[in-house]
Amino acid sequence: SGKVKFDAGRSTGAVVTSGGSYLDLGDVGNFERDKPFAFAAWVNPRGQGGAAFSKMDSKNDYRGWDLYLADNRPAVHLINKWPTDALKAISKTTIPTGRWSHIAVSYDGSGKAAGLKIYVDGKLTPTEFEADQLKSTIHADVTAKVGTRTGSDAFNGQVDDLAFFNRALSAAEIAPLANVDAARPLLRIPEAKRTPDQKLAIAASWSEAHDPAFAALSVDRKKIQGEFDALDSKVVTVMVMAEMPKPRQAHVLIRGQYDHPGDPVSARTPLSLPAPPPGTPNNRLGLAKWIASADNPLTARVEVNRLWERCFGTGIVATADDFGTRASFPSHPELLDWMATEFVRLNWNVKAMFKEILMSATYRQSSASTPEAIKEDPANRLLARGPRFRLPAEVIRDQAMYEAGMLTEKLGGPSVRPYQPAGIWDDVSVYGNLHDYKHETGPNLHRRSLYTFWKRTGAPPEMTLFDVPGREICTVERARTDTPLQALALLDDVTYLEASRALAQKAIKVAGPNPAARIAYMFTSMTGRAPTKAEEKILGNGFWERLDHYKKSFADAERLINIGDWPTPSNLDAPALAAYTTVASTILNLDETITKE
Repeated sequence: SGKVKFDAGRSTGAVVTSGGSYLDLGDVGNFERDKPFAFAAWVNPRGQGGAAFSKMDSKNDYRGWDLYLADNRPAVHLINKWPTDALKAISKTTIPTGRWSHIAVSYDGSGKAAGLKIYVDGKLTPTEFEADQLKSTIHADVTAKVGTRTGSDAFNGQVDDLAFFNRALSAAEIAPLANVDAARPLLRIPEAKRTPDQKLAIAASWSEAHDPAFAALSVDRKKIQGEFDALDSKVVTVMVMAEMPKPRQAHVLIRGQYDHPGDPVSARTPLSLPAPPPGTPNNRLGLAKWIASADNPLTARVEVNRLWERCFGTGIVATADDFGTRASFPSHPELLDWMATEFVRLNWNVKAMFKEILMSATYRQSSASTPEAIKEDPANRLLARGPRFRLPAEVIRDQAMYEAGMLTEKLGGPSVRPYQPAGIWDDVSVYGNLHDYKHETGPNLHRRSLYTFWKRTGAPPEMTLFDVPGREICTVERARTDTPLQALALLDDVTYLEASRALAQKAIKVAGPNPAARIAYMFTSMTGRAPTKAEEKILGNGFWERLDHYKKSFADAERLINIGDWPTPSNLDAPALAAYTTVASTILNLDETITKE
């Protein structure tokens, strides 16, 4: 159908699809949700996605089945109505672009996603399930097709040796399907027209089958090749942009409509700022050189102003997101000038610039003030005192875990899933990978907030309480609010209750047997100073009151000290640990704990 092509392919002759072409197989592949089946094929993708083959009607709620490549990860859909009545399993293994891979799928007829098994090159691959509630038929009144679904999702590449089975296949049955003799297609080429490499491949294939010594060497070569392929599959493919030989002409769009071009326009830097250095090309490279030029007065000022805002809560120019005509006038213009030139002198070294700011006498001032000073300068624009503002959401969480001894300080790696309220994203991510969210187990549960799994439209709720912005748009300045929900999170969220217990366990272990010493240790850990006599008395009285309560209500103590996955030593007294946990929770909720001073 369309302009579908055929070539020698991998084994039996391949279908070549691109640009919307596909092969119509007719009325085959009539699978059902309650009957076992399997299918397999060799696939050579030339792009990143699309349906390699299917029997699916996109216009009828995607009813049917398919083998789909999602960023080159094999995925299987069995659908009555997407996404509410469907199964979807997606492999964690990525297949390479431009090389043949064998993909097989076996389904046990259970109606459960766990009944779908995906094999890549003869081996069972780990899978993720993104939909798992199939209750109705998957029969679609369309024909089976290679290279597309009916109506959408064209596949760019080759498909070879496609086979359907009316039963589930075992791993032992699938392995031989992925072991096709690579020399077989070469035998169809007349001997006189074979290249030296093709002749060598045929000889190697024969020798491997008939010469034991050669076969033994071949096993070693395959092992090395397998290790190479495994390493190569981990390399992330990224798109790289290049300049066009002749730039495309751009136009002013009349009323913003792309099909109503107006006057032609060309790229250039604002006339109000210095021109790019002589000889700078008028392209993206030239723009980058101009942005980082020492003669450009804007870039360095904007960046050092943001660094200053990180340290002081407010930039020298208060409108850090706007340096234009509506920007606030700098409170200390000469300081901003000096910092900008110093940043360039330091070769744009952010760490060195932070050191300059943090070691300054201005930053090292106390944040303590007087009523007169606050009345004179409530926003501290004159910098007569040190900065004081609430810590960012990520720092509050990481600080609690670090002081409790829970934080996993490993650097790098994929995103991780910390605690979240049950079902929090189910309604907004019905078929995405937030549906039926499960938190991590083991060390990954307590990674730094930097590594928290994050959807563009689904920020972690615990962090949004502390004003983490959404990621639908770029945000330069974060808001800072003070709401009762923040205190509720610090007192009741599983992350902070678990951190409170871990901090209590740590104090019991390292601060000696004296309750006052243990409380002082927890207070000092979280605030950076020793408690006053009055604070010691308040926290001590709270501890003894709670200890008395938990001794009378042992079940309450057990429930509290078993919140979260962090291990609870069996040799600790439950009422005492629960009482220390509540004291630690109080300390974690202090304004002084979550405020930079």
